[in-house]
Amino acid sequence: MFTKLLIANRGEISCRIIKTAKRMGILTVALYSDADQHSLHVKMADEAIHVGPAPSKDSYLQAEKIIQIALKVGADAIHPGYGFLSENATFANLCQKNNIVFVGPPVSAIQAMGSKSAAKQIMEKAKVPLVPGYHGDDQSVQGLKSHADKMGYPVLLKAAAGGGGKGMRQVWQETEFNDALAAAKREAMSSFNDDLMLVEKYLTAPRHVEIQVFCDNFGDGVYLFERDCSVQRRHQKVIEEAPAFGMTEELRKQMGEAALKAAKAINYAGAGTVEFLLDSDGQFYFMEMNTRLQVEHPVTEMITGQDLVEWQLRVANNESLPLTQDALRIHGHAFEARIYAEDPNNDFLPATGKLSLLQPPIESEHVRVDTGVVQGDEVSVFYDPMIAKLIVWDENRDKALARLTKALTEYHIDGVVTNIEFLYNLANSAPFKAEQIDTGFIDKNQDLLMLNNAQDINALLPMAALYVMLSSQQNNTSIQQDRFSPWSLGNAWRANEQHLHNLELVVGETSFSVQVSQKGVGNSSIFEIRIDQQDYHCTGAIEKSQLISTINGHKTVANVNASQEGYSIFCNGKVIRFRSLQADLGDTQDTASDTGFIAPMNGTVVAILVEPNQQVEQGQTLMIMEAMKMEHSLKAHASGCVSEFYFKAGDLVDGGVELLAFQPIQES
Repeated sequence: MFTKLLIANRGEISCRIIKTAKRMGILTVALYSDADQHSLHVKMADEAIHVGPAPSKDSYLQAEKIIQIALKVGADAIHPGYGFLSENATFANLCQKNNIVFVGPPVSAIQAMGSKSAAKQIMEKAKVPLVPGYHGDDQSVQGLKSHADKMGYPVLLKAAAGGGGKGMRQVWQETEFNDALAAAKREAMSSFNDDLMLVEKYLTAPRHVEIQVFCDNFGDGVYLFERDCSVQRRHQKVIEEAPAFGMTEELRKQMGEAALKAAKAINYAGAGTVEFLLDSDGQFYFMEMNTRLQVEHPVTEMITGQDLVEWQLRVANNESLPLTQDALRIHGHAFEARIYAEDPNNDFLPATGKLSLLQPPIESEHVRVDTGVVQGDEVSVFYDPMIAKLIVWDENRDKALARLTKALTEYHIDGVVTNIEFLYNLANSAPFKAEQIDTGFIDKNQDLLMLNNAQDINALLPMAALYVMLSSQQNNTSIQQDRFSPWSLGNAWRANEQHLHNLELVVGETSFSVQVSQKGVGNSSIFEIRIDQQDYHCTGAIEKSQLISTINGHKTVANVNASQEGYSIFCNGKVIRFRSLQADLGDTQDTASDTGFIAPMNGTVVAILVEPNQQVEQGQTLMIMEAMKMEHSLKAHASGCVSEFYFKAGDLVDGGVELLAFQPIQES
């Protein structure tokens, strides 16, 4: 077996490979760019080498440089992971020339599958079922259009060198063809420097089902069953599952044997995935072959009990396949949900920022989290914004789906916008549960998958208001006088008057006015909250980072994260992010809150308004601090003087620290 493995990748897949290599007693070498100097994969590896600047073209795609690093550290094998150089025949060839084992298929196999049109020709000769289409040399507009007219619309235009949805256009009628072809060719040339096109019959409601294959160097091959990857957006997979729902043993065998036929047609070795379109009539058609480990390989591992990275390393070490086809079994059902920093409400645009909160569900035999980041890491503009893969397993699809929805409610991330709520809505939707799934699932069910709709916001706003009230009340218990005296309370207590508060909560760009009537003190407080003419009877308590609330008789436990940007409340798969502006948490006639002499949260001292030992009157503002874009005024609770300020304007302070020393005037 190899003694030292260099991983020519980063992030989640590097961490995944390192875990298996360590278990097998193989030393690991990580690569890192300027942006990844402190990344998790760097910390996990036995060695780590700087490979270049942050842009991948200057670092993780520098094939020659990576080879030189491997030679320098004495690595006898390179694992490319997925993406970057994993399907680059030139890089695989460089490994071979330098006597370094490339953990992947032969160069010839990568080349054969590197062009979609060439791959179709090979599959046609091997009698692997193909979608009706044209993948020949005549690239004239009229030539391509004549084939499209002959097979009938709709058709799909695809860049021969494409991937990830680039250079693809659906054409629904003859009059659209010329414009669609021109656009697809422009995009293909821009993305791949190659505008060779192929035309296929477009299946209107197919499923995307792929077969995991493995071949060794002795001519043996097996298939480790199938994965359904139909739930996609912009041709990118969102949730995958194994095995595919509704699969008969006969169809599974047919697809598995067709996949092995495809692999053997190019003398394949190692891990590969043959992707098919499965039509509603049970017919399946070859789409493409990925000559690498797939992002979604964990669902196959969960249902077979096999470590596919270990299989890769053993085959690359010229060992026979660990198991024969007859020895492989499917056990249970698994889902994988890709956790991304992206905004589903804004066409899934990638998001960047610091992961101020990263709280995954607890891992177990049922729940697995594959990630390459920890709390405090930055989601960079330079790389794919995937934060983690959440994988769940159980005895059948229904139980596994219940595991998935529960785990998504326990996955809390703040600091960047994520797709977790979207994934929860998707997994919890009736059509998904009922297996009414094809590659157009997301487009067909947009209304069900919407985020931050009015119903969700209305459900969580009372919690937000309750949290602001309870947290303010907690801060006020630190005021330096008898905390049982009504004059020391920040709860709007006035003799013979109602205890009223006004809040302004901002969710996104929308502001909500909230009126609160409070009865009682501390954990026995009862809050009557009115939002948009709706009344909520609320009680609750804050315990560490949790809000335990009862609203109109419904008790829930939510997780809360507070940061400089505002608050985030996570509850039952939903999240509300809000800011509290112009909060009146005391006398409703005052314009600022009386928060005592304790910093209510992390923030900045904005101004000091009196001098040390200066006489001040009760209610006079002594200091102003800013936190979460809201100013907090600290006022004198009695006549007296400030003997000392512990901070100056501009200082950053931690929540809960004492800000000043105050000496009240003692009445004689």
